Amino acid sequence: MSTIITPQTDTRMAEIFHKVRTGERLSIEDGVYLYESDDILTIGQMANEVNLRKNGKKVYFIENMSLYFTNVCEAHCAFCNFRKDEGEEGSYTLSGQEMVDYVQQHYHPGVREFHIVGGHNNNVPFQYYVDSLQALKEAFPEVVLKAYTAAEIDFFTRISGLNIEQVLTKLREAGLQSLTGGGAEILSDEYRKKMRVDKANVDRYLEVHRTAHNMGMRTHTTMLYGSIESYEDRVRHMVQIRELQDETNGFLVFIPLSMQPKSKNASIMRRNSAYEDLKTIAISRLMLDNIDHIKAYFINIGTQLTQMALTFGASDAHGTIIKERISHAAGALTPEGLTRKELIWLIKGAGRIPVERDTFYNEIKVYE
Repeated sequence: MSTIITPQTDTRMAEIFHKVRTGERLSIEDGVYLYESDDILTIGQMANEVNLRKNGKKVYFIENMSLYFTNVCEAHCAFCNFRKDEGEEGSYTLSGQEMVDYVQQHYHPGVREFHIVGGHNNNVPFQYYVDSLQALKEAFPEVVLKAYTAAEIDFFTRISGLNIEQVLTKLREAGLQSLTGGGAEILSDEYRKKMRVDKANVDRYLEVHRTAHNMGMRTHTTMLYGSIESYEDRVRHMVQIRELQDETNGFLVFIPLSMQPKSKNASIMRRNSAYEDLKTIAISRLMLDNIDHIKAYFINIGTQLTQMALTFGASDAHGTIIKERISHAAGALTPEGLTRKELIWLIKGAGRIPVERDTFYNEIKVYE
């Protein structure tokens, strides 16, 4: 493959390029250097090379639905506009049957996954969360339940008195097959204190995923960037995920999530730039050498930037979603979902090959 290094590239960038070409793992210092560099074309090219080695020109997507049983939450994270207090206007807690009724209004036989997250509602017992999954599994047995964040699992241990493995066992008996990636935010306890992330700390987030992996589950993981964290915080976050992946090989995909402002009317100066979003996706691809997929999440970065991201290291364009709520409650300006045809068009428009997948990246159909 040809190499294009922009004229201003310095010796350090050339050294990093050599590491990438020879498969040598990048250090924290390398990752911070890439963030501080303005040579986004070289960074993007390196990430593209790594992705092509891993995935060729295939880009994956899934027919899925995002579901939210409750928005009532005991936590008061500074960045969240989704949560409500019990009894507050707009708060809700749906029963299993109410969610089944909602799904039946939007469901079609191509849906392969329910992506389920919500608030930490301590007004209902742990059994409520178990019954919620069971109701869906009984009504739609062919659909994979990818449910709850590591922070939610930690919350369940507190309201149930069970340990992580016991909570996961009960949820799996009800139909749980994979965990979502949310709740990671930035894996720094100092960051979490400043941003009032009063839920699972860094060790607990990692321990939930470690336990799930050791039980044979494959899971997803995220990073919410673009607030008060430093470049080093972001890179250290990636390294902690990389180290756990070395240990368990349980992560399917890494999902950089671009922070959204609390209002749709917020100035562009309150949003991450396209430059920052592309750079973060590319650096994620370069740092996380042991995770197969980096996701470009169109809900946060938009559809056209998602197309660009597919040549900056991303190999997953997420899914149809139907109706996303959390990022849109926080001011996202993007579509709440896309159709299968739109996702195929988006991926082909980037010169890539769309591949419909299941939750575990088994290929369902290749759209040559």
